[in-house]
Parts: sequence; C-alpha cells; structure tokens
Amino acid sequence: MPELPEVEVVRAGLERHVVDSTIDSVEVLHPRPVRRDHRGPTGFAAALAGQRIVGVRRRGKYFWLALAGGDALLGHLGMSGQMLLHAPGAPDERHLRVRFTLRTPAGTPLEMRFVDQRMFGGLVVSAGGAGLPTEISHIARDPIDPEFDDAEFVRRARRRRSAIKRLLLDQGLVSGVGNIYADEALWRARLHGERPGDRLSGPVLRTLLGHVRDVMGEALAQGGTSFDALYVNVNGESGYFDRSLDAYGQEGEPCRRCGTPIRRVAFMNRSSFFCPRCQRPPRSR
Repeated sequence: MPELPEVEVVRAGLERHVVDSTIDSVEVLHPRPVRRDHRGPTGFAAALAGQRIVGVRRRGKYFWLALAGGDALLGHLGMSGQMLLHAPGAPDERHLRVRFTLRTPAGTPLEMRFVDQRMFGGLVVSAGGAGLPTEISHIARDPIDPEFDDAEFVRRARRRRSAIKRLLLDQGLVSGVGNIYADEALWRARLHGERPGDRLSGPVLRTLLGHVRDVMGEALAQGGTSFDALYVNVNGESGYFDRSLDAYGQEGEPCRRCGTPIRRVAFMNRSSFFCPRCQRPPRSR
C-alpha cells in the first residue's frame, strides 16, 4: 500500500501540474472508486465540472484537490491506486477508472487519470472541504507536518500499553506511518515493535520520531518505495527507496549493523521485519 512518502510524491507532482487548471469534464468508467460519494457517478462528475483547482494538499495518506468554490476532490490510493497525467489521446491504462479532462492556465488540455487495479482506493467530492475535508478531520497530523506536536505524541504514547509499532500505525495518534517505514524507523532506533508505549521514555520516543522523519525524508528524495508497477508517480515513474531498506522485506539477509539474519513475524495480517539481536523483544510484564 502506498504510504506517506509515496502519497506526498503524488501530491507534489499534481501540485506542479494541475493548480489553476479547470476541470472541463469527468468520465467515471467504473462506479466503485466513487462508491462513497452520495451523488453517485453522474452527480460526482457534475459536481466537479467547471471547477478550478487552487491547491493540492495532504493529511496522512489522503490527498485532496482544493477547488475555488470551497469544495474538494478527496482521494485515497488504497493498495494500488495511481493518479497519472497524460496528454489527451494517450492510450488508456487497462485499469483506468476515472478520467478528468483539464484545461491548464495556458489553455492546453491535460488528462488526469485515476487508475486502480484492485479498487480499494477511492474519490469523493467533499462539500466545503478545501481547507480540510470533514471526512478526514479525525486523522492526526504526520511527522513531517510542520505543525506536528512532538510533545503531545510522546505524552499520549506513554499513556498507552499498546506495542509501539501499533502506536505508529494508529492514524488517530500519528498519521502516514505505514508498515514499511515503521519497521525501518524501529530498526534504526534499535527498538522491538512489541515494546509497550508506557515502557518507553520521552527521549526514546523523541529519538524514534527523528528516525521516522529521516526515513520518510530519504524515501521522498528517492521518489518513494516501489516493489512492483502498482506504485508510480504522476508521470508513471517508480521510486527507488526499496533499494535502501534495512529491515522491511529483508528476511534472512544479514543485518547491516551486526550481521544477524533479519527475522520476519506475522503482524496484523501483514509482516514485521526486525533484527533479533539489535532489537531485543520486551520482557513479559
């Protein structure tokens, strides 16, 4: 699933190319991606036609196009969603779901396409959501947000008995940190993912936040993490951070710090990767 760095790469790409463009028309080719919009496919398209895009913003793994009328086009990429930009007439992708025909400030036509193979992603028109869509107002800020409150994160995490990896994935506490970057940050911090939050000191949690930011910053610089063709930026290009991963997906490979083989364990219908020597499991309570 695309995580915060991947979604930020997409957001930044859209911001460079579509701000101040006008949505001339919308074609919904499959109803599932707009299933959460109460207007239905026809109403969804009608609500966006003629709207001018004034900004592209993000909260955690959600992004939205702020519209001049005060509404927003809110999107989530799910597991395989892509937002691609093409000149009109470019061949359609096999899994093209929604086509937006835009008119740039220069009058040049441009197509913005929502492509989603597995169709867990989605789009919705958020009434009055240009500033922050109400649909995602409950989601916490992410660690690379300038207004993220480190002290509040530390305070809340230290009051929880949940494992620290579960806390990193709790979108109500801190958004945008997914499975990949949680494992990478925990490896850098030498913390086992099952360490309870209430057993970690403030300095340890602040150090962990620093590693989360470092990992995400490095991933952003390399265009995100791509394990297959499903995650690409708006130009269809893959990211390269997967070549720099120290823990995630490295089962059996020697830890770059101590040489111990990286171990994989089941975690919330997914997997956790860690070094059994550098990241000692917690003692029982």
